[in-house]
Amino acid sequence: MSCRPPLPPPQGLEENLLILFALGLLGLLLHGLPVVRHLGVLTPMGLCPLARMPLLRDNFTGPLHPWAWPEVLTCTCWGAPIIWDGTFDPDVAQQEAVQNLTIGLTVFAVGRYLEKYLAHFLETAEQHFMVGQRVVYYVFTEGSAAVPRVRLGPGRRLREEREEREERVARWRPWQNVSMVRMRALHAALGGRLGREARFLRCVDVDQHFSGTFGSEALAESVAQLLGWHYRWRRRLLPFERDARSAAALDPSEGDFCYQAAVFGGSVAALRQLTVYCARGLRRDRARGLEARWHDESHLNKSFWLQKPAKLLSPEFCWSSDVGRRAEIRRPQLLWAPKEYALPRG
Repeated sequence: MSCRPPLPPPQGLEENLLILFALGLLGLLLHGLPVVRHLGVLTPMGLCPLARMPLLRDNFTGPLHPWAWPEVLTCTCWGAPIIWDGTFDPDVAQQEAVQNLTIGLTVFAVGRYLEKYLAHFLETAEQHFMVGQRVVYYVFTEGSAAVPRVRLGPGRRLREEREEREERVARWRPWQNVSMVRMRALHAALGGRLGREARFLRCVDVDQHFSGTFGSEALAESVAQLLGWHYRWRRRLLPFERDARSAAALDPSEGDFCYQAAVFGGSVAALRQLTVYCARGLRRDRARGLEARWHDESHLNKSFWLQKPAKLLSPEFCWSSDVGRRAEIRRPQLLWAPKEYALPRG
């Protein structure tokens, strides 16, 4: 990744590389190609380039301690903190949160995804998401789908945002069609009631559940989520869109980190800018008969390359057990449900 300073070559570098290469070949022989992605745990993350500077301070977390955890990268070269457990004081963050703010949480739940995941998503959000804050849940559904009734705490509301069905692309899976219209729907909603009610937004996929405190440390003008599979990978290995015809394309020399579209957020103004950029890129690709490798996520990564996020969340804030065990993942805040790509969403 471009923001990681080069580490000094250790003694016996050639021997270490040979060992790593041999382990990779052995893994391929024993377990097949999927084992290669687990080798990322052996890749050092680099050092925070701001570690020698005075304490960073974030408006929502108080003083930050980017050097408190030397095993992981805790800030970027453009000065954005990467929030890990241990880099902030949760008690101070809770005090900083009392700022008369309304936080919006958007989630798309259509078809069987509404029936299977939404109730558990909302129940766990009530336990862990921005506890003590004013929160509005914005549930995007289609047609007359019945949103489950969940008991909400004081100062917390749920609003249903009805979406008209758009023409589906027959060759795409249902989840692909949903991902292609999400940015457009979000941008439209941000220009209406949602944008007037909430000061900051979190946009989260419904097939997850909250498992730990998700508080004001996750707020900033624009917030990107590091992808759990690739947070240790070097830039040249990251799965960015490489087809130069696509609006989401990044050159091999471009890109900082691999970000998830399953969790992102920021202020209303910042998200309007991000969603309109992604929606235009998706529309342009579709008009040309193109489909970016990771759909709206590819366009989100292009947007965050051009307009750097003010804060990054570590993979603890959105984790999948499929990635495997990682020593630095102490207390996951969001956990993925097992993937069911064939489950109808619409």
